[in-house]
Amino acid sequence: MAVLIAICAILLILGVLWDAFETVILPRRVTRRLRLTSLVYRFTWGPYLMVARRIPHGSRRESFLSFYGPLALILLLMVWAGSLIMGFALLHWAFGSRLFDPDGSAGFGTDVYMSGTTFFTLGLGDVIPRTPGERVVTVIEAGMGFGILALVISYLPILYQAFSRREVNISLLDARAGSPPSAVELLRRYGQSGNIQGLENLLQSWETWAAELMESHLSYPSLAYFRSQHEHQSWVAGLATILDVCALVMVGVDGASTQPARLTFAMARHAAVDLSQIFYAHPDMNDPHNLRPVDIAALRAALAEAGVPLRDGEEANHKFEKLRGMYEPYVKALGDRLLMPLPPWIPPANAIDDWQTSVWQHADAMPV
Repeated sequence: MAVLIAICAILLILGVLWDAFETVILPRRVTRRLRLTSLVYRFTWGPYLMVARRIPHGSRRESFLSFYGPLALILLLMVWAGSLIMGFALLHWAFGSRLFDPDGSAGFGTDVYMSGTTFFTLGLGDVIPRTPGERVVTVIEAGMGFGILALVISYLPILYQAFSRREVNISLLDARAGSPPSAVELLRRYGQSGNIQGLENLLQSWETWAAELMESHLSYPSLAYFRSQHEHQSWVAGLATILDVCALVMVGVDGASTQPARLTFAMARHAAVDLSQIFYAHPDMNDPHNLRPVDIAALRAALAEAGVPLRDGEEANHKFEKLRGMYEPYVKALGDRLLMPLPPWIPPANAIDDWQTSVWQHADAMPV
């Protein structure tokens, strides 16, 4: 029995260490579903999402959802620490609980206490190992606790730096595409300013953003649950908006070069597909994001009014439909999975940019 417990304890310790290695150190995605990190997020996000859906749409729901990312990360660290402490406590028990305990004979409770004080390197000295085997286990656990602490200290800054880099372009999108962002609004503003050629630089920066998004969120999936600063912003909405823009430009917009759009579309679509796989957001290929014929007509009218007409005809319509089918099911699945609404193609008539609002006035800036 003691041998079996020792084997289980060693497997538990090795499993937690491997999970921490994959989560913090390994710079690539892990497709294996049966891992501690995945279980923590899978069993906590579902109930949290159910509660969030009961909160009316708006800032209250978004504020509630914004707590999940940091809380889940803290919970994951606690699960790692608790599992390691329990694993080493089981090892002490398998060795016969041969500890010096001034309060009486050592039992499993003393083993857990010994393991906890060792893991957090407290060094109280009231319970000490008495045999060489117990001492070896204690030294290994103390070193392991120090190593896990160092990993956590180095992990959090990397995580928040990646979050900050992700949010920069999302914030810049506000004055360019409205709140919430819209592909038609972005093209309209560039067209009205007479700077439609400036789209090339914008799309190049978003190509880099999509590559960084894919790399960082595949390496650190917990980043996906960190919400943006404002209610109408999210990384899913930003990704969908730039894909919408690329699709329109590739169909044909007067004055806009298609080559940057093709490159950005390829990178952004790659990110959408890979991230939907990581978060098990299964796309419904038969149900793309709705865009009715009347919406397409309104879309064309809005672009024509801004001086950037969209190419018309059966071939253009077929190409537009095909391009949308390549990415909309994936971003829709991600939006549903993370409760991040997709942006509209055409902005609401009374939409106001976030930069135009303040706490004291609903809108106190000049119109775009």
